[in-house]
Amino acid sequence: MLFTERLREPVRQGEITTTVRIWKKPRVKVGNRYAMEGGYVCVDRIHEMSFDDITPTMARNSGFAGVADLLRTARHGKGERVFYIEFHFEDH
Repeated sequence: MLFTERLREPVRQGEITTTVRIWKKPRVKVGNRYAMEGGYVCVDRIHEMSFDDITPTMARNSGFAGVADLLRTARHGKGERVFYIEFHFEDH
């Protein structure tokens, strides 16, 4: 699971533990670990939801100023399904 450069350190520090992704289908599985600089992002929970369910609080907790800021980053492919992912970071 990739994060933009500015979000990587807050993820490693445990300041960001959620993300909103827009995909065609889930690309991560609960319980799996995904390599990131300095360790692993470990997926704890995935919840599919609609665009209307994305709240300003979710966006801020994911490291963005608001919903519009989040969508500018998240809407980069052909995906139409919205996934709210909870995770934690583990050091190597």
